[in-house]
Parts: sequence; structure tokens; C-alpha cells
Amino acid sequence: MSVKIAVATGAGLLAGALLDAALGDPRRWHPVAGYGRAAGALERQMYAPTTAAGARYVAVAAGVPTAVALAASVATWRRPLARAVLVAATTWTVLGSTSLRREGTEMAKALASGDLAAARERLPHLCGRDPSALDAPELARATVESVAENTSDAAVGALFWGAVAGLPGLVGYRVVNTLDAMVGHRSTRYARFGTAAARLDDLANVVPARITAALTVAAAPLVDGSPARALWTWARDGRRHPSPNSGQCEAAMAGALGVRLGGRNVYAGRVEDRPVLGRRGRAPSAGDIHRAVRLSALVSAGATALAVVAAVTKARTKR
Repeated sequence: MSVKIAVATGAGLLAGALLDAALGDPRRWHPVAGYGRAAGALERQMYAPTTAAGARYVAVAAGVPTAVALAASVATWRRPLARAVLVAATTWTVLGSTSLRREGTEMAKALASGDLAAARERLPHLCGRDPSALDAPELARATVESVAENTSDAAVGALFWGAVAGLPGLVGYRVVNTLDAMVGHRSTRYARFGTAAARLDDLANVVPARITAALTVAAAPLVDGSPARALWTWARDGRRHPSPNSGQCEAAMAGALGVRLGGRNVYAGRVEDRPVLGRRGRAPSAGDIHRAVRLSALVSAGATALAVVAAVTKARTKR
């Protein structure tokens, strides 16, 4: 990779992150939403209750858009300005950190005003948990957990793969993450069909989740949190979560905020009892959601800086 193209990629990542910070997700004609509809139609054609069918589905649904991104990357190999514009537009498209923080803030406002009905109505915007029987502390817990996990999914992961692999990394990460959200969860229909999507998403997030946790530790003092407690809780509890990646982010967030996460979750009648993260912490409140949102913004900013530096310096290390 030439230095000019490396700089263009870094500039594109920065510009795309700034667009996301300023504008959030596109309100209409969102490419990721369009991809989700196309992937859903493809699933209806390719579905079978087997692991092999799910693997074939992922190969097509993830492989085709990533191949298109690779072709675009090759086409702009000697066109730095075009590369920068394309990376910026794609980065803005695949990031969702600002929209995540907006949803978290609205949830905090509803809880602070005592409007449980509005808070329960908002929760599906953040996670798939059944909100019907949740009280204020449980709604706050669900929100803080979602902000912690999705800071990695909606920001750090995409930026990491954009720095590593440019346009194909940005697109490939987002389609894999979207497929996991669509078919990777545990249910009767997707118990086997969704295995490939879930495992590929786990693999794609191994490094981003730990970067997210590390940045959470570093930024803890900026939200009146303890970096030592965040580091200790991450080290002690990060591996107790059923997800090999979500637990890293949630444990670091629990320690940074001094709250207790984990416990019983209900998903459309399915119950999961998850280990407690931050055992000595208090139950989360609306104020802790605001702190989690600020921490998410700081982590996203840190990840952007790291991604830009990594993208720009990558060419120099290969010379």
C-alpha cells in the first residue's frame, strides 16, 4: 500500500467517524437496513435446519458484499481522493455509535422521569430482552449492558477492521455483525442454521472487544470511575459471561461505573441466568446510563484515533 493511499484511508476513517458523530445514522435509505432486507430474502431461499446450510448462507451473504468492497478498493488503488471519499462514506454507514448513545440517553430520561411505560417501550431499540416485567433498575441494567456491548459492535469493531483491511474490512465486519444479529441468536429456528454466523462474529470481535475493554479502563476517570476497579473487574469477571466477547466489555463497564451487571434475562419466553459482573457494585440507575453513554463516546473517540494512526502508519511499516 502506498503512503498516499494509507493516508487517504486514515482520512476517510476520521471523516466517517466525524460524520457519524455529527449526524448519526442516515434516517432514510440506510444501506445496512437495505442489506438486512436483502439478507432476509436470501435466508428464506437458502434456509434449512442444518449447520451446513447456515455456512453456505453466510458464505454468500457475507462474501458477495465483501467482494464488492474489495473490487472498489482495487479500483481506487491509485486514486487517493476517491479512496478517502469512499472510505468516509462507508465508515459513516457502518458506524452506529451516535445512534446507540442517543437511544441510551432517551432511556435515561424516561427512567429519570419515572415513566416506566416509555422506558419499556424504548428497550427493544437497544436489545432483544422482554421489557414487560422489568422495573427501573433492571431496565437500567439492560441499557448499560447494551451500551457496553454495542460500543464494540457499533464502533470499535468496524474501526478496527477498517484500519486492518480498509474497505473490505469495514463492509465485511458490518455484514458479519448484521448476520449474527439476524440468525446467530439461540432459537429453535437458528439453533444450527445460525452457528456459522455466530462463530464468525465471535472471531471478528475477539480483538475489538478487548480493545473496547482496555479503552473503558483508560477512560474510567473521565466519568468519575476507577480504572483500577475497571481493570480488576474485567480481569476477574470478563470470562464468566456466556459470550467470549460481550463479557469483556460489560465487565470493564461494570467496574468503571461501580455497578452490578448480569443476572436473569428473559428473551421472548426464553430465560437466561447470567453470571454477575461487578459483584460488589450497586444496581444501575438512570445516572449510570448517562455515565455509560459518556464512556461510550470516549471509547469511540479513542478507537477512532487508534484506527487512524494504525491505517496511516501501516504503509510505512511495510516499506
